[in-house]
Amino acid sequence: MPPDARRSLGAAGEALAADRYVERGYQVLDRNWRCREGELDLVLAGPGVVVFCEVKTRRSDAFGAPVEAITPAKQRTLRTLALRWLADHPTHRGRDLRFDVASVMAPWGRVASVEILEGAF
Repeated sequence: MPPDARRSLGAAGEALAADRYVERGYQVLDRNWRCREGELDLVLAGPGVVVFCEVKTRRSDAFGAPVEAITPAKQRTLRTLALRWLADHPTHRGRDLRFDVASVMAPWGRVASVEILEGAF
């Protein structure tokens, strides 16, 4: 898949995941927040909790489920990014933190599905 198509697919998956959270009463605080160490896909606020959500979007599970792409190294990176985000957003310090993974399956010609694994790591 060409890089532009991959970016489009990823952006569509992130939008679907964000919509799912909003439907459940969460507020989107940031999308694609970047710093030197990397990028957070979604940062959301729920009752007393800040959620850092990594979104993985795939057309098929030929290379495994999207959630399987979250390796221990990626988890460490996401934790570091969350600390950086909190340093830049001090009003959200003191809340509980949660790391979720949103798996988006978007097969060609079919409706996409979103599965959110709360507290994934």
